[in-house]
Amino acid sequence: MKKVDITMSIGTDGFYSVYCNEHPSIFGSGDTPSAAIDSLRETLQLVKEDGKEAALFYPDWLDEEYEFQVQWNVKDLMEYYSGIITPSALGRLAGIHPKQIWAYMHGKSKPRKPQLLKMESALHRLGQELIHTSFC
Repeated sequence: MKKVDITMSIGTDGFYSVYCNEHPSIFGSGDTPSAAIDSLRETLQLVKEDGKEAALFYPDWLDEEYEFQVQWNVKDLMEYYSGIITPSALGRLAGIHPKQIWAYMHGKSKPRKPQLLKMESALHRLGQELIHTSFC
């Protein structure tokens, strides 16, 4: 299955927008991340219906099975999950000082690649733990 990289962001109006990294002119928007992705799927369906001959761009993977790999910038992801993931919690998981996470969250500084990888890895570990968790 083809993984298609898409980028999610939150606009100043609070709406979410998402676009294909390979073809930025293929995009969607909505009042939630899932609505934005649904809008993107609708756009892709229209491109597919127009067909290769009529479309200005036609990604080869559109005829295959694919799934989206969503990329966020730290500020927008932290804003979206602000009631769930706090700077203290992410800092503890990633081994980064919470004040530094706060600065990333509020756009005061941009994380370097090693910091991004630490935070991403920490969230993935948490997700894996939660997938394998149940209540008794």
